[in-house]
Amino acid sequence: MYTQLEQRGMTEPPINVSTLQKMKHAGQPIACITAYDASYAALVDTAGADLVLVGDSLGMVIQGHDTTIPVTVDDIIYHSKTVSRGLRRAFLVADMPFMSYTKPHIALDNAVRLMQEGGAMMVKLEGGDDQVEIVEHLARHDIPVCAHLGLKPQSVHKIGGFKVQGRDPDKAREMLASAKRLQDAGADIVLLECVPNEAGKIIAEALEVPVIGIGAGPDVDGQILVLYDLLGITQGRTPKFVKNFQVGCHSPLAALQAYVSEVKDGSYPGPEHCFS
Repeated sequence: MYTQLEQRGMTEPPINVSTLQKMKHAGQPIACITAYDASYAALVDTAGADLVLVGDSLGMVIQGHDTTIPVTVDDIIYHSKTVSRGLRRAFLVADMPFMSYTKPHIALDNAVRLMQEGGAMMVKLEGGDDQVEIVEHLARHDIPVCAHLGLKPQSVHKIGGFKVQGRDPDKAREMLASAKRLQDAGADIVLLECVPNEAGKIIAEALEVPVIGIGAGPDVDGQILVLYDLLGITQGRTPKFVKNFQVGCHSPLAALQAYVSEVKDGSYPGPEHCFS
């Protein structure tokens, strides 16, 4: 395999689960970005992103929906397939959409499709203790899993909107306990969305697997932003944790490189992007 990579002009092998684990324990920040097509995927890869997520956020930024709920497995497969063609080094993760993992066998069938048809190397699913059985089932079948805690966009109607999670001490402790159970069930990464800095720090320090944050403070193991947010394409009000990296940059590639650089040197996120 590595001979083939050398023939493609690569000087190092692609990122994998083991690479991400080593980066966490070496204290090397992990730079992650969403992408939805081959052209942007190639730019993200060139910019040095370690992980690329085909997120169900495409329902909002690509399809124009108000939430991620309408996104289907076929939608994710289509976009994951196109993104995979633009990547050489970055690790590709695909979201499991709303109601695509309600039972272990359903989750497995859809995860297999995302990997076989979509080219994903890992699947991401939202939920805490209620998803432990699903994560265990996927892990038993050697499916790499990213668990998603904190603000869960697929549950937006249940929680009453896009709100910061874990400010209450009891809720923060519950989130930590869920993160540990998901790790023990076989999750290879935990993603935290919209949680206070302190919660992000405590969970990252408590887990052996990498913890990636989106609005989770500076002390997690890596950061992720939606591509269109960091390029300033998204119109209207943007979340507090978003920074427009296109400002002052002459091209989208330069903006992506600035984002990766600031994640790597720890200057992003700054205090103005964090929740207390």
